[in-house]
Amino acid sequence: MCGITGWVDYADNLANKRRILEEMTSTMSDRGPDDAGVYLDRHVGLGHRRLAIIDLPLGRQPMVVGTAAGDVVIVYSGETYNFGELRTELIARGHEFDTDSDTEVVLHGYLEWGTDVVDHLNGMYAFAIWDGRCEQLIMVRDRLGIKPFYFSRTADGVVFGSEPKAILANPLVSHRVGKDGLRELFAMTKTPGWALWEDIHEVEPGTVMTVSRDTMSTRTYWSLPERPHPDDTDATVAHVRSLLTDTVDRQLVADVPRCVLLSGGLDSSALTGLAAARLGAEGQRVHTYSVDFVAQEENFQPDEMRDTPDSPYVRDVAAHVRSMHRDVVLDPADLTDPDVRRTVIRARDIPAGLGDMDASLYLLFKAIRDESTVALSGESADEVFGGYRWFFDEEATSAETFPWLAFDNTMTRSRYSMLTPELKSDLDIETYIADQYASARAAVPDVPGESAQERRMRVICNLHLTRFVRMLLDRKDRASMAVGLEVRVPFCDHRLVEYVYNTPWAMKTFDGQEKSLLRHATEHVLPRSVVNRTKSPYPSTQDVKYTQALQYQLADVAAERTHQVFDVVDHGAVRAMVAADSHDVPGDLRSQMDRVLDLYHWIEMYSPELQLA
Repeated sequence: MCGITGWVDYADNLANKRRILEEMTSTMSDRGPDDAGVYLDRHVGLGHRRLAIIDLPLGRQPMVVGTAAGDVVIVYSGETYNFGELRTELIARGHEFDTDSDTEVVLHGYLEWGTDVVDHLNGMYAFAIWDGRCEQLIMVRDRLGIKPFYFSRTADGVVFGSEPKAILANPLVSHRVGKDGLRELFAMTKTPGWALWEDIHEVEPGTVMTVSRDTMSTRTYWSLPERPHPDDTDATVAHVRSLLTDTVDRQLVADVPRCVLLSGGLDSSALTGLAAARLGAEGQRVHTYSVDFVAQEENFQPDEMRDTPDSPYVRDVAAHVRSMHRDVVLDPADLTDPDVRRTVIRARDIPAGLGDMDASLYLLFKAIRDESTVALSGESADEVFGGYRWFFDEEATSAETFPWLAFDNTMTRSRYSMLTPELKSDLDIETYIADQYASARAAVPDVPGESAQERRMRVICNLHLTRFVRMLLDRKDRASMAVGLEVRVPFCDHRLVEYVYNTPWAMKTFDGQEKSLLRHATEHVLPRSVVNRTKSPYPSTQDVKYTQALQYQLADVAAERTHQVFDVVDHGAVRAMVAADSHDVPGDLRSQMDRVLDLYHWIEMYSPELQLA
């Protein structure tokens, strides 16, 4: 896992632009704390920051293969889990290797198959290849969008990077945030290609972009396939078990310490059980980590999203698999530290407004990084198997909008009510959401013979795998890479995603519970308490001291009446937040408080270059 960046300019000599390229590369030092490198030629500059995971001494980048017609150079971020098999195949085809790294395998795969190398890869990756033989840049992103990848088109080429901050370090790229950037920030629809900044866009998942002197083209090499499901329930459960076992085995490969993120829910517990079985066969014990809050278990109150605290289930799993377990316990002072908030915003490049959930995730990863370099996460299982509560809420599933927005909860309720009346009217976010939903729904192909109910649930599953999950994957990547921790997501293995996506909804819920297939495929490695537990999302503190600390900080913001944040946020709304009874603040109002504080610090960080529409 690393950070990549680069610059192609067909009208300039970039060999003289080392300082700019090094500045672009240095913005991602957290993503790659182990090494840095740059490659410069007349029309191209490539930069790389390395987090060493496989072949620690020799896997340096940019990696170059010289040919008589020109250099072929790669900068690569991520992991290719089947690189061993590909290496063997390429050796049989006459290729010779100098390292044991997956990066060199991908580079030689390109030399053998061209851009069709993508069809051979199983993994999470974002990489760019400069082919000096034809002076073309190739940019590739993995199928699900696990690894981030952004670009900005210039008059004579392109600037790209793992994160927008690398691109913004290039003087050719503006810091303007337009109206669509702001609309999506509050809409939560994950518009394809969105990157907040007006001149920056995502390399979309499952695509290959080719930049040449005269053109820039995009080819989609993977999308969710629509096909009949051939297996009965027992065979489906068995195949899911086989795929998951193989995926976890592949993703445990590393030359550095690895662990599993454990929340006590079905998803993370299943991975923990499978990892424990694999490592146990090798005479090792799995290391697990959980996040919790001071006195959360003792004072827990059920809410619209969470019926139970996580801690009892975490203890059950840790005892069941005999893991080397550590709880990372945080208090309100940790979660509301302005330095932590700024660090998270800087890592994500956006004011996401997730407050304690972003802060706790970052602090969990920071604690883990002291002891491990690779972590397996249960992220994406809810999107793949259908686990969220709104999958089972008739109002949400029948609504003509994104179901996570139709489901009434504190994260989506009133999420932009604190905007100024003028901006709220100008952005017209509801129309934007309606347009995005219509576009997303229309993109889901029909399957002949499918019932109306199955069609509806297929659309909902598709929206989660092409929209919702991408928000969560970006969040997890940014928070983890801010401390140099590689987080792997076995539930995003494309073989598993393709298989389960085409499984009928009736089979996905055959036992009357959410995620029936996953539950039955992994119950052999789980304690009974977890098998029977209902879905509970990522934890959030219930401590009133957290709300009080937000109000103290908002009071200071409100005092800066002329601050640019009040071009976006209504000053009266902030004063009302400060005056509210902290013991009676509803969850949606607390979420608004976090959004305002994120906006304030984000503007502070990016000023004076920041230009708001």
